[in-house]
Amino acid sequence: MPYTDLPPDHPAARTAELLEEPADFDAFWDETLRTARETGSDPVVRPVSDSPLTTLDAYDVRFAGWAGDPVAAWLLVPSEAGEPLPTVITYIGHSGGRGRVVDHLLYASAGYAHLVVDSRGQGHDTPDPHPDGGTHWVHGHMTRGIESPHAHYYRRLVTDCVRAVDAARTIPHVDPRRIVVQGASQGGGLALAVAGLTGDRIAGALPDVPFLCHIRRGAETATEGPYTELVDHLRHHDPCATERVFTTLGYFDGVHFARRATVPALFSADLMDPVCPPSTVLAAFRAYAEKKDIREWPFGDHAGGRGATAVEHLRRLRAHPRLRAS
Repeated sequence: MPYTDLPPDHPAARTAELLEEPADFDAFWDETLRTARETGSDPVVRPVSDSPLTTLDAYDVRFAGWAGDPVAAWLLVPSEAGEPLPTVITYIGHSGGRGRVVDHLLYASAGYAHLVVDSRGQGHDTPDPHPDGGTHWVHGHMTRGIESPHAHYYRRLVTDCVRAVDAARTIPHVDPRRIVVQGASQGGGLALAVAGLTGDRIAGALPDVPFLCHIRRGAETATEGPYTELVDHLRHHDPCATERVFTTLGYFDGVHFARRATVPALFSADLMDPVCPPSTVLAAFRAYAEKKDIREWPFGDHAGGRGATAVEHLRRLRAHPRLRAS
């Protein structure tokens, strides 16, 4: 590795074991997901009547997320696809949403069903109507509900992403045995969370430059992006708040989700990344409990391999006997 934000002999560069997880981490997520699955109804799937696409069919999907809130998604499938297809579920980077159907042509063009999940309160199609636990000074999503994991924004967003898998498994175009979760930056962190929370409901994960991994290290080293929200927040609060803040965020840290993963994964890391410093990504990679590989981009600046990453993904999917599209 030609570059990293940590020297090779630094303990955090070698292991994520020093990152302590909340004692009730599993109980917290078991209760969160159990409660979420008690609300809502079956997903609603409607054709996009004004789609400009001729070789792909596009559908507007609405499914029940946190507290039964409707979450928007796009579903794209190859036209005239016969049997249920291997499926990629994509989660979106920070401050983005599902956008337009024409923004997401890769996987369906390669023969996969593709579900693109909107991010509540970030995109334009899924509002986040919930209060944030009495937080009066909020800089961004990282600090929404920071006083308690029960009120934190990412509890709702991660729950939405797990419920997207539940919803996808009921859609006729989707083969429920062949689902892969994918995303970059925030989307990569969400893919890791889903890999740690869904067990055998998915078949693989493709987290690129994942955000929300070793969050404290990210706050200490990132020079751009959402981690800097934490720095700004802590500068304006009593120093005693620091441990409380990172205790809350521990319930959403990709390192802890990675320890619980049961499906193979292909990571990527940008070794000159100012947004998700490579040490944070490598912490999650090393903690990942199943078969794993990582593609390192030595001069990547958070955009990674760009189009080359897509090629890597398709090669990985086609090499997997269960995930190869016909």
